[in-house]
Amino acid sequence: MALSGTKWGTGDAVTKSAVDTQGFVPEVWSDEIIAAYKKNLIAANLIKKLNFKGKKGDKVYFPAPNRGTATAKAVETLVTLQAASGTAKSVNIDQHFEYSILIEDLAEVQASSSMRRFYTDDAGYALAAQTDTSVIRLGRGAQGGSGTAAYNAAYLAGNGTTLYVDGTNVGTALTDEGFRRSIQRLDDNDVPMDMRYFIIPPATRNTMMGLARFTEQAFTGEAGGSNTIRNGQIGDIYGVKVFVTTNADTATTATTRIALLFHPEFGVLVEQMGARVQTQYKQEYLSTLLTADTLYGVGELRDTSAVALAVPA
Repeated sequence: MALSGTKWGTGDAVTKSAVDTQGFVPEVWSDEIIAAYKKNLIAANLIKKLNFKGKKGDKVYFPAPNRGTATAKAVETLVTLQAASGTAKSVNIDQHFEYSILIEDLAEVQASSSMRRFYTDDAGYALAAQTDTSVIRLGRGAQGGSGTAAYNAAYLAGNGTTLYVDGTNVGTALTDEGFRRSIQRLDDNDVPMDMRYFIIPPATRNTMMGLARFTEQAFTGEAGGSNTIRNGQIGDIYGVKVFVTTNADTATTATTRIALLFHPEFGVLVEQMGARVQTQYKQEYLSTLLTADTLYGVGELRDTSAVALAVPA
């Protein structure tokens, strides 16, 4: 019913169009931030993922039985029983990160729509980068590593054989020999040959683009028209999909970064709460508080299903 009488007039009520202008309807912010978050995930989309949303608890256990062996059956003798062995893997859900901004009414009313686009994209990118960082840093424990930035179980990418020693040597440029030796490490440990991924920093992509072996038919990308470059994927080498990211880990020695070759079963991302967006009007500040956050945990499942390679920064 239209407002009438002397007390109320057109323009006196708080209408939907008014609160839309002031940013009090959060759906657009939420959708755009979640979309940006998903778009910017790289490593988190490649590793094993467990949806734990809506469930209670702060730790998840994963069965990890040891493989049995076949035994010869002798005539008129009992079969050989397989003894159960192995220790369950556990992942703590203890990673809670947020991105918050306070938007004053004056800014909200007068700023162009590009302001919202910037902050929604920035919030999504920030949360995605943090999630990816947690996943990528699982490589610190690969091949029996200590789990620190010293990367004591990483190999020099030049030959894939020499151990990287923090503070003694530095990462070496990736070569075909080093890459093939790293693939063999996975092969020797019976890691499935499909769904293998290689995450590299930009400097290593530059190296690969200058090596004939990586630019011939074995390495196909946008130029070959056979791959769609999405989320940093630049090609396929020996059946391994290659992704480039500025978020590749850095060793303790700043001149060394880490390229990570892995299978999804190497680790797991447990998402208890994906990117969530909340807004609250703060009358005392005449501003809108917008917060995006996520809650998750990461953990290593199969230590030998990944190889860390030390490359130049």
